[in-house]
Amino acid sequence: MSALSDHVEAFLADLKRSNSSEHTIRNYESDLGQFLTYLTPPGGAPPFIDQIDTLVIREWLGALYAQNLTAITIRRKLAAVRSLFRHLIKQRVLTVNVARLVRTPKAPKTIPSVMTAEQTNRLIDRVAEEEIERPFPERDLAIFELLYGCGLRISELCGLNLEDFDFSEHWIRVRGKGKKERQVPYGSKAQSALERYLAIRNPRAGEQALILNRWGTRLMPRGARGIVKFYATYLTGDSSLHPHSLRHAYATHLLSDGADLRSIQELLGHAQLSTTQKYTQVSLADLMATYDRAHPKAK
Repeated sequence: MSALSDHVEAFLADLKRSNSSEHTIRNYESDLGQFLTYLTPPGGAPPFIDQIDTLVIREWLGALYAQNLTAITIRRKLAAVRSLFRHLIKQRVLTVNVARLVRTPKAPKTIPSVMTAEQTNRLIDRVAEEEIERPFPERDLAIFELLYGCGLRISELCGLNLEDFDFSEHWIRVRGKGKKERQVPYGSKAQSALERYLAIRNPRAGEQALILNRWGTRLMPRGARGIVKFYATYLTGDSSLHPHSLRHAYATHLLSDGADLRSIQELLGHAQLSTTQKYTQVSLADLMATYDRAHPKAK
């Protein structure tokens, strides 16, 4: 039986071979590295994989709680360990996923903070006005229009190729989580931004990625996040805005204007309807705020 460190290294290598997202690999590498460090005594050797049982994992979870980590963070770290053990079962190294026998910490239900339609459109309009001197303003506007106009995850946006677009019918083929594909429409604002960007797009020979960096190759999610954060901070003063804020706004504004949950689920690429239902909580919260502000009997 091999040491845990060898199995972690092999698992991460398998993720890279299977073209898992850069974000996923980075998180797994960090979480499993911390798990390995916790189980390795100072100056000693890492444990063998068959030495890890449910008691060991519960002890590790207790140490995470002692660090005052949030339940969401602990859930993510436990999920990484479960994925490792699931991989080892597929490889016939283990027969039982002991991490699955440990109860998942309950995460508090939170309502995502969402910009209003007016705030969102004003932000994107100011990006379009090019009031900031940036090297690729057309590209940056296309990023904002596609994130808000299509509700894309940042990894999905950066993964788009030219061949994924039906420019005549305004449809995009999007590759989401778990390599699942879906069709997403885009509107006239996004079309206009794309036309402006494609007119100046300067790819390196053979590059098919839609969104490019300064070297003419695919822009990575980290770079795209930095672009969104820069504009949001400069134009609104709110450094907490990020690409997923635009996805939240997309879903919430669709729901507010009458779209049904099933349609929004399909557009967002959610595997479970329960994931989409959190946007009903946002709409209810908005309704309560409007009632409290406007109704004479509210107070």
